[in-house]
Amino acid sequence: MDWKEGAIVTGVVTGIQPYGVFVSLDEQTQGLIHISEITDGYVKNIYDYVDVGESVRVKIIAVDEKTKRISLSLRDVDHDATNIETPSGFQPLKTQLEKWITEAKKKYNSPNDR
Repeated sequence: MDWKEGAIVTGVVTGIQPYGVFVSLDEQTQGLIHISEITDGYVKNIYDYVDVGESVRVKIIAVDEKTKRISLSLRDVDHDATNIETPSGFQPLKTQLEKWITEAKKKYNSPNDR
């Protein structure tokens, strides 16, 4: 596969080290999520964010053609709201959410409810 910077891909966590997380993108390709690319802020324990064998969505932030190393980011995927997926079992909740918010705003803005 031709790996492109900026692409959002799914991989499987194959190893965790104090400096980052190794992710298998396919049978021949591994990438690394540096600890600074896990989340915003300080990461005290990487194991609080990922587990070996877990499937993760990551963004490709750099591809070194010479060394065949791929740098990945978990935090960049979290910031991109267009990547939020709703599992099919939660579709009814997703479709009702806006209605519930509107109803709640009406209720709490009503002078009779204060």
